Amino acid sequence: VQLQASGGGLVQPGGSLRLSCAASGSASGISTMAWYRQAPGKQRELVARIFSSGTTTYADSVKGRFTISRDSAKNTVYLQMNSLKAEDTAVYSCSVMRWTNTYWGQGTQVTVSS
Repeated sequence: VQLQASGGGLVQPGGSLRLSCAASGSASGISTMAWYRQAPGKQRELVARIFSSGTTTYADSVKGRFTISRDSAKNTVYLQMNSLKAEDTAVYSCSVMRWTNTYWGQGTQVTVSS
């Protein structure tokens, strides 16, 4: 499974960005899809995940501001990020589970700054 993330960039505080991550290759059987982030000097943290049932979970720090969604037909997961704050600045990476294996995409930089 190969994952291609896109949508990062520079945005002002209060702005919005939408990240996308498309899975290709042997993408059938993908269950959980997730977004993680890692800021400089900090550990990687789970931002949001969506199960094959459609159930979603979020980190407390992004609840009410971020929305994760998926298009199973396209094997793509999205992260809509609104009301962005400086502390959201990080490298965002997508991850998917396929059967018992976990796959990671390359990160995309999100910078929130005026």
